[in-house]
Amino acid sequence: MIEDPRPRLLTWIEIDAEAVRANIASFRRRLGPATGLQAVVKSNAYGHGIEPIARIAASAGVDSFGVHTVAEAERIAALGLGKPVLILGYVGIGEAERVAACGAEATVYNVETIEALSRAAVSLSKSIRCHVKVETGVYRQGILPRDLPAFLDRLLALPGLETAGVATHFANIEDTTDHSFAWSQLRAFQEAAAIVRARAPRAARHCACTAAVLTMADALFDLVRVGIGLYGIWPSKETLLSCLLEGAAETPLRPAMTWKARIAQIKLAEPGSSIGYGCAHRVTHPTRVAVLPIGYADGLDRRLSGIGSVLIRGRRAPILGRVCMNLVMVDVTDIEGVSLETEAAILGRQDGEELSAAQIAALCHTIPYEIVSRINPAIPRLPVDPGGRILDLS
Repeated sequence: MIEDPRPRLLTWIEIDAEAVRANIASFRRRLGPATGLQAVVKSNAYGHGIEPIARIAASAGVDSFGVHTVAEAERIAALGLGKPVLILGYVGIGEAERVAACGAEATVYNVETIEALSRAAVSLSKSIRCHVKVETGVYRQGILPRDLPAFLDRLLALPGLETAGVATHFANIEDTTDHSFAWSQLRAFQEAAAIVRARAPRAARHCACTAAVLTMADALFDLVRVGIGLYGIWPSKETLLSCLLEGAAETPLRPAMTWKARIAQIKLAEPGSSIGYGCAHRVTHPTRVAVLPIGYADGLDRRLSGIGSVLIRGRRAPILGRVCMNLVMVDVTDIEGVSLETEAAILGRQDGEELSAAQIAALCHTIPYEIVSRINPAIPRLPVDPGGRILDLS
């Protein structure tokens, strides 16, 4: 039996492995048998922990992994999961040999990049699978369609490289229920993909993120890249509304993360006492203040100062004053049974109550992606079963 480290921890994150598997199964039901499902685990698996999430996703039968950096690809390769890994971000010229060495696939759109990858592949007697990123309207990564034929000429002439895919990314599919711009991008992508596949017939077409899988069945093609939905988080309220307006059955998504911390001190603040930096909060009645050993350095957004809350014994404990770098104070006056090292849930579920990433994001005027992905990667991520027991995924 694996040893439970939680009694020795002041803060940790529990990952519901069954929720991740259920989310993968939910997305799989939307796909045809010929469409692969890529689990996007970039940015420490959207804050959930790249190693535990990769192991869970591999056991649930995903077809490949998407990462942002070469370093992330190396971390997945070190797990020995036997699944392809696609680097979705920029590969630096000096990183080419690392790509070849770890067996990752690369997203390409610069001639300089493919020339460096070719040199690395030849040097190490490897073959590197390349996915051509096409610019269709985000003006982020990608080659303009007018430059695509010449780029393909060079790519196909270079030794050690295989044109394995053609991809794009939607610009305006989560923020609106009007997907007319997304449809224009889809048409542009289809035209570009036809050019690529005329030269490389086996190139996999992929453009669908979580929101596109949920709202645009015509965008599924050969592969989909599921990111935020893998973790049980809807991309936006607009995505959910789009599903409902189109008459599609709601896809069940189960949040996988619960972030916990232990109370480090409890003290009584007398009426008129000020709490925290800047004397930002002043109590008007005797107030029991609990101090938690986490702050904005851990990913607890400072914008929650004075308006957010945490869960303690299944009840909301309001944040008092400003969130500090490493500490935060909360009001436990009306919560019974609170003592030193009582557990608090910063995000997630506790005793039938929930603080979701979407709720916290709304208070911070941001998106759920930011709330989860910014949590300090040094905080342990612990995979658990439905009963809360630590799982051994090795």
